[in-house]
Amino acid sequence: MPKSCRIWNAPQRRRWMTKAVLVALLAIAYIAGAAEQPPLGHSMNPVSPPVPAPAFTLQDMDGEDHALDDFRGKVVMLNFWGTWCPPCRREMPSLERLYSKFKDRGLAVVAVNQWEDPDLVFEFTGQLSPAPTFSILFDRESRIAEQYGVKGLPTTFLLDKEGNIRFRAIGGREFDHPSVEALIEGLL
Repeated sequence: MPKSCRIWNAPQRRRWMTKAVLVALLAIAYIAGAAEQPPLGHSMNPVSPPVPAPAFTLQDMDGEDHALDDFRGKVVMLNFWGTWCPPCRREMPSLERLYSKFKDRGLAVVAVNQWEDPDLVFEFTGQLSPAPTFSILFDRESRIAEQYGVKGLPTTFLLDKEGNIRFRAIGGREFDHPSVEALIEGLL
């Protein structure tokens, strides 16, 4: 008998039904969670006194190395994130809008992905509108996040042109909010 005509026995049906119910419950939880998410914040806390940002070199999706020092002379929005993190996913479009607005004036956005494979991140970013055009780097073992004292994602640092950490935010943000834009204007 062809496989497509096979009749499942009772244990096979129970396993299939259990999996189907689990998938349905996960889908319901995801939809309910998305509907109940609080609005993203827009404030960033000052770091006083400013401290030098730890140096690092990480690879991008193409395997090319990028050092934090490559961005010296620019204001840098340094964002630690993961595709599996709902607030990280929600704030990505606002990071791109902010970057688009200020990149010609000296803003660099550097998104440091935690633990993930570049192919997975490429797939995720391809679904975003607008798609990110800023630097996405990979911290596959979370060593750089540890140097920065990151305890949860997303965590974002705003660095001045000399490479000092001036502001920090833990949790999702609307980065193109006027209050964040004012901080950037002040550093440019």
